Amino acid sequence: MSARNSQANKAAARERLRQERERQAKKDKVRRQVTVAVSAVAVLALAGGIGYGVMQANKPSHWEAVKDQKKVTAPKNTSGDNGTTLVVGKPAAKKTLEVYEDSRCPICATFEQGVGETIEKDVAAGKYKLQYVGATFIDNSDQGEGSKNALSALGAALDVSPEAFLDYKAALYSAEYHPAESDDKFAKDSYLLEIAGTVPALKNNAAFKKNVEEGTFDAWALKMSEAFDKSGVKGTPTLMMDGKPVTVAGGKNAPMTAPDFTTAIDKALKG
Repeated sequence: MSARNSQANKAAARERLRQERERQAKKDKVRRQVTVAVSAVAVLALAGGIGYGVMQANKPSHWEAVKDQKKVTAPKNTSGDNGTTLVVGKPAAKKTLEVYEDSRCPICATFEQGVGETIEKDVAAGKYKLQYVGATFIDNSDQGEGSKNALSALGAALDVSPEAFLDYKAALYSAEYHPAESDDKFAKDSYLLEIAGTVPALKNNAAFKKNVEEGTFDAWALKMSEAFDKSGVKGTPTLMMDGKPVTVAGGKNAPMTAPDFTTAIDKALKG
């Protein structure tokens, strides 16, 4: 091989090496640009995600938003401020039994299962009227929304008729459907509607279903709960007549059986 050919080959090799280095440099530059762009997008996405998360965290819950509503839609068959006076019975009945309950309250369920039917018969006979005051404090103590949601559904039943309200209340407190206090099943509209399926006036009732699912009486339920809070009553179930507690003989608690209740209510009616 001549010296000229050897130099030419070396020059060609150097040129190929130079070109390869240029191509590699271009690839590295593009790679760096892509990496920077991807990183920038990731940072923006993360910032956006954090911003969305913060926004969602600061967004009021459904019930907090409802609490701020100025307009309150009250069910039919109510009276008083924001429709929070709920009285069922014959107008001619001279006295009114006030019943204070929380839908999630297990003792209220025991009370209703033992005494509820007697109260309904007494009210139908005109022995006294029934005033129901719904509470939601268990939602605060045990966390959840079931007390509020069930109270709103009771409002939807009352909007159908007082009789539907009483029947639905009995179904909610029944041994078959009333959940443990720690189980917030009443927070689910589907469960409330399932229970309503056992009440003839509410079964397949499109208006009732719509009011439950759309929360028509959610704001009313909160106003009713406020009425309970202002009443001074500290626990449920609590019975009052003429401003005096109706309790089991010799005790401070509500009577839990039909015979004990009848004894207590007859005494209250004479007072």
